[in-house]
Amino acid sequence: MVFKRLLGAMGAGGPSVDTVLDGGAVAPGGILSGQVHLQGGSADVEIEHIGLDLIARVEAEHEDGESEGAVVFERFTVGGGFRLAEEERYSVPFRVSLPWETPVSELYGQPLGIVLGVRTELAVAGARDKGDLDPLAVRPLPVQEAVLEALGQLGFGFKSADLEYGHIGGTGQQLPFYQEIELTPAPQYAHVVNEIELTFLATPAGMEIVLEADKRGGLFESGQDALTRFTVSHHDVGGRDWNSEVDGWIRQLVEHRASYGSHATYGHADPYAAASAYGHHSAHGSGHEPGHEGHRSGPGVGTAVAAGAAGLAVGVVGGLVAAEVVDEVGDFFEGDDDEGGEED
Repeated sequence: MVFKRLLGAMGAGGPSVDTVLDGGAVAPGGILSGQVHLQGGSADVEIEHIGLDLIARVEAEHEDGESEGAVVFERFTVGGGFRLAEEERYSVPFRVSLPWETPVSELYGQPLGIVLGVRTELAVAGARDKGDLDPLAVRPLPVQEAVLEALGQLGFGFKSADLEYGHIGGTGQQLPFYQEIELTPAPQYAHVVNEIELTFLATPAGMEIVLEADKRGGLFESGQDALTRFTVSHHDVGGRDWNSEVDGWIRQLVEHRASYGSHATYGHADPYAAASAYGHHSAHGSGHEPGHEGHRSGPGVGTAVAAGAAGLAVGVVGGLVAAEVVDEVGDFFEGDDDEGGEED
């Protein structure tokens, strides 16, 4: 076991920490478990606090351009209030629940390019030091996997995924950012759609599925974006024809252009003031709510990470491999001590 030495506020003689997560990816809302292993330094110390931060690399767009930053989107206290003797080894087990909106970082075991991490914070004698950092792997919930697999079987391909700082208006979004999964269009939609952007907003009961279509422009008409959302229950996974249902969602999405004309736009030129025609549907066909508009405030730029998969149903290939994602977690977060864009 290699312990990570805390050399900051506690000095070279301070305790060491190594956090070991239990193996395997965790689903949103699931239990993240593991142990924090401590080794005493050159003197006895009082361990006041052991904390775990969930961190994500998030992209943002603003007036001066584009930027990336580390956002702490959940904090847990997993231990503290004990004395660690000189050179003593001590382990603290933990079990914490991931937020339901935690982004999905892998699909069928292949990374999507989303950078998530778990950082351990140790407080000794009033000094806090950010120590061990570990990559966090998050797999889809069954409903998410069903929707993604249906899209793959319909002919949509994975293009990229990123985390965008901001809020999708009209939704129950809780985190200060949202995940966008960008898809290349299926052949039957390629003449009207450049790409489809998909966002999952999970809750304990189910999830909102937000779809955005980047439309192709015609000879006398510029391209437009349409935005719509649907709700599904976690109990809806089995016994459903997901291919037909998801295809119906896409058809409703692209038909918004004809239904709303110029009102079905998403103003990328002025993202903070823009609005789109926003239809709200349930998986059981509750219908459209006319006049209900929403928008994504503060959208970020598209990620440069592309996977180039032939289809989602057969997994994401190319782009980043798991080892490279591990390296990126360390390189990004350890070089971002100020946690740009953090929301407490």
